[in-house]
Amino acid sequence: MEYIYAAMILHSAEKDINEENVKSIIEAAGIEADEARIKALIAALEDVDIDEAMETTAMAAAAPAAAPAAVEEVEEEEEEEEDEEASEEEAAAGLGALFG
Repeated sequence: MEYIYAAMILHSAEKDINEENVKSIIEAAGIEADEARIKALIAALEDVDIDEAMETTAMAAAAPAAAPAAVEEVEEEEEEEEDEEASEEEAAAGLGALFG
């Protein structure tokens, strides 16, 4: 994951994402750089539009964050409906006792 973060830092700084720059960032973080992983990262990012990938990831991350709020709303509505049904049943039982 550190290697991806290094690439994102380079991208944000508008620097070239190459082996030398990624290695510099990894080593600056106090991590021993793995040449094979750096080469694999550079090869994997060769045809990737990083701006688009980051935007897509941000949108995908935002969707699950909104889902729990929607679930809570549905649960609250269901509880309100159950409360209303219980109130109607209690009222009917009370009227039945009066006119029973």
